Amino acid sequence: MALQDIVEQTVAGLGYDLIEIERSAGGLLRITIDLPWVAPVEDQPIVEQFINVEDCEKVNRQLQFALEVDGIEYKRLEISSPGIDRPLRHVQDFERFAGQVIDITLKAPMGAAANGQVSANRKKFRGTLERVPAADGSTGWQIVWSDAPEPKPGQKVSKKRVPPPLQALGFALDELREARLAPIVNFKGRNGQAQVDDV
Repeated sequence: MALQDIVEQTVAGLGYDLIEIERSAGGLLRITIDLPWVAPVEDQPIVEQFINVEDCEKVNRQLQFALEVDGIEYKRLEISSPGIDRPLRHVQDFERFAGQVIDITLKAPMGAAANGQVSANRKKFRGTLERVPAADGSTGWQIVWSDAPEPKPGQKVSKKRVPPPLQALGFALDELREARLAPIVNFKGRNGQAQVDDV
């Protein structure tokens, strides 16, 4: 059985989502897991749950057994939560994090599609992820950003100041080389409420 299949089956069997499998030098096998996402119900508060140490220990114990049974070689097994720069890979990830600031890297540079608004060689963008309804009823995606510099902490910003112009880039998931949550450090959490960082 292939490593991917063993890990996916074990992690899913314990009720978690597999986010990433990485093999590093020195025989390190790093598995990143998350709790399954449940779409919010209208008029219900959103309760964001996070992976904790006990979750990682549970997956670690079960995976050690499964990998030994199948003869998968590794020197050290590490189970972790996705962290603040969580990768986005599936449609469900984009649904879950709509409205958040993300970093994307395109497979190919913008080229002529940039129309002179951004560098034709540009592949990397940071902006707010938004859903875009398509004419056929499906969901498309875009990020919206401004290239104006952010005000420095403590800097006073005039209320009369004209907001900088926003730019938008629509994309299909198969055009992306990589997409991740932007690693924004905010001690009040992503939603403005105090929270404890992931494991």
